[in-house]
Amino acid sequence: MIGRLTAARAEPGPLLPLEVEGLVVEAGGRRLLDGLSFTLRPQRCTVILGPNGAGKSLLLRVLHGLVPPDRGVLRWAEPDPDRRRLGQAFVFQKPVLLRRSVCGDLAVALAARDVPRRERRARIAEAVALAGLEGFERRAARSLSGGEQQRLALARAWALRPQLLFLDEPTASLDPAATRMVEAIVRDLAARGVTIVMSTHDLGQARRLAEEVLFLYGGRLVEAGDAGTFFAHPASVAARAFLEGELLA
Repeated sequence: MIGRLTAARAEPGPLLPLEVEGLVVEAGGRRLLDGLSFTLRPQRCTVILGPNGAGKSLLLRVLHGLVPPDRGVLRWAEPDPDRRRLGQAFVFQKPVLLRRSVCGDLAVALAARDVPRRERRARIAEAVALAGLEGFERRAARSLSGGEQQRLALARAWALRPQLLFLDEPTASLDPAATRMVEAIVRDLAARGVTIVMSTHDLGQARRLAEEVLFLYGGRLVEAGDAGTFFAHPASVAARAFLEGELLA
């Protein structure tokens, strides 16, 4: 998400760890998220897994501040909410791009964050290179293929220099080649020190990228912890069924 925040505000301190306690979201008399408690640690790739309707996308939106919780505590290392927003970015499953060129889309995002003009050109060039979009600088952003648009969205997020990046099923509608390119960018961002929190329905992708796993089922956090342990020795019946393709909803 891109939001205008004044340049006068100080840069955020470390956002993480984030301690989540008793998180509840309700709608229509139903608990969509039911008492979730966990900790997000810095410079890790945390993947949120679970069947359709488990609450994966909703959890990302709550963490990013797009949906307020009904109950529970989110205890950030950075106490100031405006500074926290400066340290985060969100990339949706369907990229939200402007009616501008590739470079124009990036320039608007940087201007909205009051990045000094003298820095914008270098950040735009770096973002274009990160996305592998050299030669597409003047192309209309919305005319790009689905995979190219998602790579641009990731690069635009990186141009804002977030500490924490939320990704909501970033390759859900992409073919295998485009998926590999997006995953390469995610790895690159993680190597640069960006903390990644992402949802995915792709177990292969989760195995390739995850260091930590949050497994949701029916709005509840069933398992949380090291990805290798989760995939090798899931502790719950629901997680074992999900990994075997038997838990669909």
